[in-house]
Amino acid sequence: MRKGLLTFATVGLLATGSLAACGDNSGGDDQAGSGQTPKIGVILPDSKSSARWEGADRKFLEEAFKAANVEYDIQNAQGDKTQFQTIADQMITSGVTVLMIVNLDSGTGKAVLDKAKSQGVATIDYDRLTLGGSAEYYVSFDNVAVGKLQGEGLVKCLTDKGVKNPSIAYLNGSPTDNNATLFKSGYDSVLKPKFDSKEYTKAADDSVPDWDNAQAATIFEQQLTKTGGKIDGVLAANDGLGNAAISILKKNGLNGRVPVTGQDATPEGLQNILAGDQCMTVYKAVKQEAKAASDLAIGLAKGERKETGQTVKDPEGGRDVPSVLLNPKAISKENVKDVIDDGYVTKDEVCTEAYAKFCTEAGIS
Repeated sequence: MRKGLLTFATVGLLATGSLAACGDNSGGDDQAGSGQTPKIGVILPDSKSSARWEGADRKFLEEAFKAANVEYDIQNAQGDKTQFQTIADQMITSGVTVLMIVNLDSGTGKAVLDKAKSQGVATIDYDRLTLGGSAEYYVSFDNVAVGKLQGEGLVKCLTDKGVKNPSIAYLNGSPTDNNATLFKSGYDSVLKPKFDSKEYTKAADDSVPDWDNAQAATIFEQQLTKTGGKIDGVLAANDGLGNAAISILKKNGLNGRVPVTGQDATPEGLQNILAGDQCMTVYKAVKQEAKAASDLAIGLAKGERKETGQTVKDPEGGRDVPSVLLNPKAISKENVKDVIDDGYVTKDEVCTEAYAKFCTEAGIS
């Protein structure tokens, strides 16, 4: 995995996603402000790695574009890099004035962003920074902070269970996703000192190509076999990978005994937490992320450039990319209700018949 880390320069208020407009119409704004009908294209990455892309991001982005009465086209590349580029080409040809992407990898993402820029189309990196890319904005969460919450959550769960000298297995995200690098740097900052002091042992450290949950289950089963079943905690980078590990733990009668982390606060992840099979997840308020990104996209489509008050250093391109970075939140059994109350998921999605009892115990009514 790439070891480059992003640096964060906070200059103003961004946690709410509020943005102030200014009058610079340079770069990709020229086409948007030249009388061409504003149209925003969005390319989502897949629907397999996380339920969030279709269940939350699409919904919240559509709501924002409809409210602004702006023409839009949202498509999903379904993990196919060739399809990703085809969709981008079709959107550019169809006359989008702004293109927002969640890259599948930085190489493909850069090619798409550079082509859009050459055609006068303004661009935004959504959720994942394209290393060496040319996006005018980057909108995401503080992904190092996400990883720190995962590391701290695993430590708390192990401490609560009274586990001494635990052996930890890592299920990292895709090696082509810069966010996975950032998550890992965050949880390493918490766990590496414990490995160095011999308080914890790192039993395994594997990345999961393309965040593929089926491959994650295979990888974790191999980890469990190689360690002779001696894994006491699993740092899984998102809920899908966490559920893959839990499926193998269930096969071996170890679920509920081995703490597993996650991310994205998916209905499945929250159910696993309520049932005691997953110890925590990280909630990223996608509604805020979608609002911040759509505000920027709508502004660009109307020929307006907005100040974000923050930048992120692209470690490959060396650019300071104007950015919006939002704050993540740790979720455990005690505050699963917060995610439902926030409207990110519904009670009906989480509290199905098999989990109704757990919901009642957690005060979700």
